[in-house]
Amino acid sequence: MSFVKEPVCLKCGKQLYDESIDLCTDCKTYPKSFEYGMALLNYDDISAESMIKIKYKNKREYIKTYARLIALRYGDKIKNTGADALIPVPVHKNRLAARGYNQSAILAEFISSETGIKMADNILFRIKDTKAQKELDPASRLKNLSEAFVCGDIPGNLHNFIIVDDIYTTGSTAEACTRILKSAGADKVYCISICIGGTDFQL
Repeated sequence: MSFVKEPVCLKCGKQLYDESIDLCTDCKTYPKSFEYGMALLNYDDISAESMIKIKYKNKREYIKTYARLIALRYGDKIKNTGADALIPVPVHKNRLAARGYNQSAILAEFISSETGIKMADNILFRIKDTKAQKELDPASRLKNLSEAFVCGDIPGNLHNFIIVDDIYTTGSTAEACTRILKSAGADKVYCISICIGGTDFQL
């Protein structure tokens, strides 16, 4: 597996190939509303196989290990966000019924145990069962996710959030979640993922 190394995009945390570059191509082309993102692994063939086992074979022990590694690497950075809660990217009820679990919620639970930040899975909901994102370009991905999420009432004592997902590619899902959270009154939003992929790193 290939761990994300410096230099990284200052916005999404994607590994870059040139220290003189501040932002990856996706973040330059499609500006993001979240503050910044963190990721553990570059998305390659090995990590992709691991993600498949997490997503479809309920390998919770993998998720627990990744959560611990995320906390070890980004513990101080996570603390500095001042996050009040971790929000897992929700799945539609149809997929939840078919799969039986939401891997992002499990990841958020384990990160919560490692960091002490509460996990809140009762704020953001997915109401649209969207097409698979992997075959779409960034603009189409964001359009595909438009109106996919709704936000419930945000408790008055919660202001800053970290969105938790297993994989970050172009950032369309994180952006859609961030927009709906901020429209509901969230102050700052950050992102954490196990894997991050794109075109701006070389393994």
